[in-house]
Amino acid sequence: MVIDGKTRVIAHLGWPTESFKAPMIYNPWFESQGENVKVVPLGVKPQAYPALLSALFSTTNVIGALITMPHKVSTCDLVATMSPTALIAGACNAVRIGEDGQLQGDMFDGEGFVRGMLQRGQSAQERRALVVGSGGVGSAIAASLAAAGVASLTLFDSRQAVSDALAARLRAHYPALEVRTGERHPAGHDIVVNATPLGMNADDELPLAVEHLAPGTFVGEVVMKQAITPFLSAARERGCVTQQGVDMLFEMIPAYLEFFGLASATADNLRQVAQIHY
Repeated sequence: MVIDGKTRVIAHLGWPTESFKAPMIYNPWFESQGENVKVVPLGVKPQAYPALLSALFSTTNVIGALITMPHKVSTCDLVATMSPTALIAGACNAVRIGEDGQLQGDMFDGEGFVRGMLQRGQSAQERRALVVGSGGVGSAIAASLAAAGVASLTLFDSRQAVSDALAARLRAHYPALEVRTGERHPAGHDIVVNATPLGMNADDELPLAVEHLAPGTFVGEVVMKQAITPFLSAARERGCVTQQGVDMLFEMIPAYLEFFGLASATADNLRQVAQIHY
């Protein structure tokens, strides 16, 4: 992998960086296509993030930024415009500079999650969904599930005000959608999503009471530190259909590439060259 004076850079911004998987998908893809583009992880703590984001786009070879925890929500205050999806989610995971020189934000987590469902023959239409975690990724998944036609959404976050605010945004855009907050009991739900960081550390508790998951429930995970988290393992033992966190990443990357003005790819194309190791 050669980096020279003509290399264009996509910054991957978050903290901590140890669990980042995106560079091991993007960079082998760019190399296979002969594109002189590199994704570079940059660890940045919250207090330093606003100044860094602005400074990055004052350079001449940074063409975009991938945004991950803990910066997805705060990015909304740092960009000039956002897509409708990002507005509903209240979070951004992609930033580019527009022709007017202003920063533009978008959100692809939810799209990646729903695309992953469809790849498994799982439609969200008229189903009942529970999303645990109303931060950046959870909000995006909730917004995309609403757009995909779920019959109801139950939202839970340890910060009640955060899930209540997300519920209000969802109701404003989808007035016919049934939205509830404040509970995380999986019984009665067809789709259950862990959109919290629980599972990144070995001693983390499970995000919900897995013994109440019904067989056949579609269970999704966003944690990418390991392929099968304890939550997914427990769900599989209950006979659930599961989706790994990295699956969502593969499915959203084509949308990212288009957002950055690069040649697109399919998730299958990306899987063929990816160098992810656990």
